[in-house]
Amino acid sequence: MKKYILILFLFFSVGFSAQDKVESVMTLSEYLTYVKRFHPIVKQANLVINKSEAKLLKSRGAFDPKIEIDYDNKQFKNKEYFNKLNAAFKIPTYYGLEFKANFENNTGLFLNPEANVPTEGLYSAGVSASLLKGLLINKRMASLKQAKFFVNQAKEDQQIIVNEILYNASISYFYWLKAYNEKNVYQEFLINADIRFKATKRAFFEGEKPAIDTTEAKIFLNNRKLNLEKARIKLIKSSLELSNFLWLNDNTPVELQDNIIPDITTLNNIDATFNIALFNNANFDINNHPKIRSLEFKIKSLTIDKKLKMNNLLPKLDVQYNFLTQNRNQINSLNTENFKAGINFKLPLFLRKERGDYKLAKIKLQDTKYENEVARITIKNKVNAIQQELKSYTTQNSLTTDIVRDYGTLLKAEDRKFFLGESSLFLVNYREVKLIDAKLKAIALENSFFKAKAKLFKAAVISIAQ
Repeated sequence: MKKYILILFLFFSVGFSAQDKVESVMTLSEYLTYVKRFHPIVKQANLVINKSEAKLLKSRGAFDPKIEIDYDNKQFKNKEYFNKLNAAFKIPTYYGLEFKANFENNTGLFLNPEANVPTEGLYSAGVSASLLKGLLINKRMASLKQAKFFVNQAKEDQQIIVNEILYNASISYFYWLKAYNEKNVYQEFLINADIRFKATKRAFFEGEKPAIDTTEAKIFLNNRKLNLEKARIKLIKSSLELSNFLWLNDNTPVELQDNIIPDITTLNNIDATFNIALFNNANFDINNHPKIRSLEFKIKSLTIDKKLKMNNLLPKLDVQYNFLTQNRNQINSLNTENFKAGINFKLPLFLRKERGDYKLAKIKLQDTKYENEVARITIKNKVNAIQQELKSYTTQNSLTTDIVRDYGTLLKAEDRKFFLGESSLFLVNYREVKLIDAKLKAIALENSFFKAKAKLFKAAVISIAQ
C-alpha cells in the first residue's frame, strides 16, 4: 500500500527540475491493479451486475402480498345512491395459485341487488387457480427464473468486460516498455558515437586522421541524435496512451510523469501477473470459460421462455372458490353452504399467435446453442494457436539473444581495432548499425512475446488478483 501511495505522489509531482526527479518503476502488476480498481469502464462493468440484481428484485415483487382497497361513493340531492367498500388481501404463490381474503360492505338506495350484503359486511376467504395454461409455468414464474439466470450471466459478462480492459491496458504498457527500451538503445549508442567523433576530431588535429573522417563521424553522431529524438517522441506518445487507463477513485484521470519508468524485468514476472504460470491446455476446462458459462445461462433462460410459449398453447381454465361469512370471529362459519365460485375458459380457435411465439422461441434457443458450439471450438483453437505462438517466440528469443551477443562481440573487436588504427570508422559504424538493428529486433520480438501472453490471458479470460 505504501508503494501505491508513493507512485500516486509521483504521478502528481510537479515543479521539480529533471535532475531533481528520482526515477520510480511502475511494474505491470501495479499498473493493472490501478486499472482494475479505478478505471471507469471497470466500474461500469460492475453496474451490469447491479442492474441484473435490480431486475431480479423486480421479478420477486410479482410474488409480494398485496392489500387492495376499493371505495366508491355517490351522493346526489341529499340522497346516498351508494357507498361501496371492498378491501382485499392477496398472496400470490409460485405456481398458478393465489390466496385471497376479502371484506365487502355496501349500502345505499340504488345498489345493484347483487351488491347487497349483511349490515356488518361480508367476509370471504378463498383461492383462485389456473388449471391448464399458467399452472406449471406462467409469466411471473418465468420472469423470476430468468432473472436469476441473468444475474449469473451478468457476472460472467462482467468478467469478460474487465478482462478486455486489462488486456488493452497491458498492450499499452508493453508499447510503453518497448518505446522506453528503444530510447535506451539509442541513448547508449549516442554516447558511443560522441566518443568516436571526439576521438576522430582529436586525431585530425594531431594529423593522424583526414578531415573527411571527422565529417563521417559527425554524420553518424547526428544520425544517433535524430534517432534518439524520434524515440523520445515515441516514448512520450506511448506514456500518454498509457495514461488513458490510469484513474483515481474519484474518477480523476492521471497523467504519467516523466520520472515514472516501466519495469525492464517484466519478462521475469509476466506469467505471475497474468496468472498463467501454471496454465496449460490439458487443464483448461472450456466449460468454466466465462463466455461459455454466459451462453449456458442464456440457453437456460431461453429454455424457460420456450416452456412458457409452449404452455401458452394450452386453453385458459381459471377457477376460483371463496367461502363466505358475515362473522369473521367464528371459523366454523366458513362452510360449503355459503360460497362464491367461478370458472373462466378461453381457447383461441387457430392459436396462430401462440404457435408463432413458440416457433420463434425454438429458433432463438437453437440459434444460441449453435453460437455456444461455435464459441467452444473458436476458444479452444485460439488458445491452442497462442500456445504454439508462445513456443515459437521462445525459440526465436533464444536465437535473437545469440545474434545480439555475437554482433556485440564483433563491434567490440572492430572498435578495438579502430582505436589501434587497424580499422576504419566506416567498418565500426557498420558493425554498430547491425548491432542496433539486432537489439531493436530483440525488443520488438520481446514485445510480440508479451502481446501473445496478453492474448492468452484474454482468450482464456483468466482472473488476476486485485
